[in-house]
Amino acid sequence: MSPYSIIFIITVYFAILIAISIITGQKANNASFFIGNKKSPWYVVAFGMISASLSGVTFISVPGWVISSNFSYMQMVLGYLVGYAIIANILMPMYYKLNLTSIYTYLGQRFGKYTYKTGASFFLLSRIIGASFRLFLVANVLQGIVFDKIGISFEITVIITILLIWLYTFKGGIKTIIWTDSLQTLFMLTAVGVSIYLISKDLNLDFKSLLNTISESEYSRVFHFDDFRSKDYFFKQFLAGTFIAVVMTGLDQDMMQKNLSCKNIREAKKNMYWMSFALVPVNLVFMSLGVLLIVFAQQYGIAIPEQTDNLFPLIATQGSLNHLVAIFFIIGLVAAAYSSADSALTALTTSFTVDILNLKGKSEKEIKIIRRKVHIYISFVLAIVILIFKAINNESVISAIFKVAGYTYGPLLGMYAFGLFTKWKTNDKLVPFVAIISPIIVYFLNMYSQQLFWGYKFGFELLIINGLITFLGMILINIPLINGFRK
Repeated sequence: MSPYSIIFIITVYFAILIAISIITGQKANNASFFIGNKKSPWYVVAFGMISASLSGVTFISVPGWVISSNFSYMQMVLGYLVGYAIIANILMPMYYKLNLTSIYTYLGQRFGKYTYKTGASFFLLSRIIGASFRLFLVANVLQGIVFDKIGISFEITVIITILLIWLYTFKGGIKTIIWTDSLQTLFMLTAVGVSIYLISKDLNLDFKSLLNTISESEYSRVFHFDDFRSKDYFFKQFLAGTFIAVVMTGLDQDMMQKNLSCKNIREAKKNMYWMSFALVPVNLVFMSLGVLLIVFAQQYGIAIPEQTDNLFPLIATQGSLNHLVAIFFIIGLVAAAYSSADSALTALTTSFTVDILNLKGKSEKEIKIIRRKVHIYISFVLAIVILIFKAINNESVISAIFKVAGYTYGPLLGMYAFGLFTKWKTNDKLVPFVAIISPIIVYFLNMYSQQLFWGYKFGFELLIINGLITFLGMILINIPLINGFRK
């Protein structure tokens, strides 16, 4: 497929997004940028959150995971359902009751400004690294199959990409994101569906044969109860899924900002429930695609790449399949990547403007000026971090940086749990130290877990341990107050 054809597809795609932003950005104000004036239809939010919950990394990686982990990821997806129920019935009612724009304002009301700034800062760190990392991986794929062939450097690719995202989000903010995410979900699901259909057709599989091929494959095993020390052990993955959903959706400004744009808590709950149930078949479809890609590779003698993330891009673009697969792969990849990137940019702008800067006493016009400047600065920061990843060009180092960002959700879990499930106060000024020390302790626990715990290797449950250490730390820094409560 010609690089210029791909560029044309991407250009048309972004033209549609920009057109949507022009329509939704009319008469936009600060309230529409931050929370969509609380007029977003819940069903549009729910549909759009499917792509926002995934990413370009998921679009590329989930099919490849099947090789090493079978369908075990579904155990975590089932855990998500419990996590989303907790969000819908505990966190969201609180957010709506307090009428929050940024969810981290709760920490300030509950504990004080140091805890508040700590929570917001941890989110900013996590999202900047996470969004940059995901965009870097996707940009690398596009660079290899398109832009290198026509002499456009990686730096130019990144700058243009960030500029395009800024262009269709700077005015309407979350009001625009709600609608563009829905469109991008449609494109992503269509891309996966068409890819499955065309690969099945090439393999001469009708619908019944397709289901049999997937269900009978050695890679389609879902449940793992054999070894509790394994990272795929059911209860570890299920419990991890529950807590990952809570922290990466319920305690994440990016995801919650969309929910807070619904008209009321009743509609926000509908959004959360429908989105959570939709993610089960969506992830199952992604993993089914993984099985088909393996079968296709085996039938045509295509070597499975050492980095299994490259399996889908390799088969979609190397020419063995109908050119439509390449077209829909590009559309799906771009849709999945930028649906998470654009909402991240909006959420980072919101959090930095509301949580870090002091807007007290500012007029609507002054806030708008500040917000637009922050939007530019955050866009610039994302571009710089992506280019730093490229300069490092060491997968193990970049992966380590990404994992560090993942550790920062643990302290958020501990702070919110302490606030919601106790009536105790804490030493607000010392909370930042607790939040920094906790991930460090968890890091070393993970490094030496097999020596300390008889061969046991931690997995995603590190998130729970991280939150627990933060929770206990908030108790320890204020034991005199607890004794006072007991009296």
